[in-house]
Formats: sequence, structure tokens, C-alpha cells
Amino acid sequence: MDPDWLPFHPNPSTPTFQLPPGSVDAHCHVFGPAAQFPFAPERRYTPCDASCQQLFALRDRLGVARNVVVQATCHGADNRAVVDALERSQGRARGVATVPRGVRPRELAQLHEAGVRGVRFNFVKRLVDFTPREELMEIAHRIAPLGWHVVVYFEAADLPELWDFFTLLPTTVVVDHMGRPDVTKPVDGPEFERFVRLIREHANIWTKVSCPERLSVSGPPAVNGQRNAYRDVLPFARRLVETFPDRVLWGTDWPHPNLKNHMPDDGLLVDFVPHIATTRELQRKLLVDNPMRLYWPD
Repeated sequence: MDPDWLPFHPNPSTPTFQLPPGSVDAHCHVFGPAAQFPFAPERRYTPCDASCQQLFALRDRLGVARNVVVQATCHGADNRAVVDALERSQGRARGVATVPRGVRPRELAQLHEAGVRGVRFNFVKRLVDFTPREELMEIAHRIAPLGWHVVVYFEAADLPELWDFFTLLPTTVVVDHMGRPDVTKPVDGPEFERFVRLIREHANIWTKVSCPERLSVSGPPAVNGQRNAYRDVLPFARRLVETFPDRVLWGTDWPHPNLKNHMPDDGLLVDFVPHIATTRELQRKLLVDNPMRLYWPD
């Protein structure tokens, strides 16, 4: 792995918040193991191994019932590690893949049979090279008949130039990590308001209220003994949950790729949930109803 890579937390705490039965971790990854599933030659980073067995052990520790395993950029368009995780999950996982423009119908059918229900388009320039929009749009039109959705990952500052592309996609669109807002700016300021408007004006757009550890400036330490880490992210996530209760998802982002300043305690990430979804109804929508509707509709 890279010399500055931070491995995932070796012993996450037990959450104090008890997740609703049937809760879904709707954003997590597997890395390798590299000896079995080699990383892509064109990758921008080399992580530590993070196997599906370790992911499922975390699932059980946190009290999660199901996972959505998202293809990581270090594996490129080789989805074998994700498919292996889905096949080993005994029906308790779904996947989001990365596919090239020339993917064959039989390959898409095999991914669907394995449990893949979406593709990911990554627009974060430090992680991936530019892919022409027409290629991505072609992929979106090819996966739409399968009932799949498109997951998009981008930086908040890039939303204006991506707006038209996102709003023309022919599928449900799920935005990773709240569109990565700058949480030092006002929650009702023009930048975040633009993102809220995107969701308000387009009923097919959802968002994940995930990764406070990736967005926070205040950081993870508990205050006065309370497990209320990443408090500067709370207003942003809470606004989305309360404004769009039927179009929000939550996930751990385990094993937390490319973090440089600290590695989060996944138990604290679970305890973040009741601060952003403050009623049982909102918690059930966020953690159970919405991901089940998107990933296990039948």
C-alpha cells in the first residue's frame, strides 16, 4: 500500500445508537485482496487489503443487516472483487459497478445476476482521468433498461459545469457524500443551496448523507464525553434528510479510502445518524425503506 495510506480502524467501538432492524450500509467498498483481485495498473492510489470477510464482520459488529458495495477506483473497471463480495453475502449485499463503454450485454446480465444495481461515474479529478460525457451517457442509456441507477461523485465547486449532464441522465441518480459541500460555508449559502435546488427540481436525484469524516473541519473528538463527532457536518446532512426524506441514503464508506488526517471509528459514524435523522420515522426511511426500495425492490 502507499506509504501514507491509513488502514481502517482495527477495533471500532460498539455504537450507542441501535440501528433499526434491516438497516443498510449503502456505501462501502472492498479492496482486493490484491493477491486474488489485483489493483488496476492505471490506479491513482494503492490501498491496504480490505476483504469482504472483514466488511461483513464490521456489518455484524455495527448491527447492520445489509451492504451496498461500491466499486473502488483502485480496481478500475474490473468488478471481480465486488462480485465476489456479493456472491459471498448470501443475498445480503448489492453492488455498484464501473463498466466501460464497450461492455457487452452478456456482461451486464452477469453483473445483474450477481446483484449489481448501478454504475458509478467519478468526476473527482485527483482520483480518475476524464471520461468523455458522451461515453458516460451511452453507458447510462444501456443500463437504464435493467432498472439500474447512476452514482455520481464530484466536488461541490464542479456542480455548475456538471449540472446539465446530471439532469439529462435517464435513470435515478444518486450523489455521493452530499456533493462534498464546504462545511465552513453557511448551510443556507449559495453553494449548498445550489445542491439542494438540484435535488428539489429533479425528482430522480437522490443523495447519500455519508462521510462526515471526509467533510469535517472540526474533526472527530467527542466533546464533554458525548459521541457527537463531526458536528460541523450535522446541519448539512440534517437539512437533506428533513427536506428529502424519501431520497436519502446512509453508508459508512468503509474502509475509508484516501483519508490523510485520521481514520474514523465506525461506531462513531453510526452514532452520527440520530443527529441527522432525529425521529424514528426519518431513521427508518434513511436506513431501511429508501435503500430497500432502490436495491431490493422485489
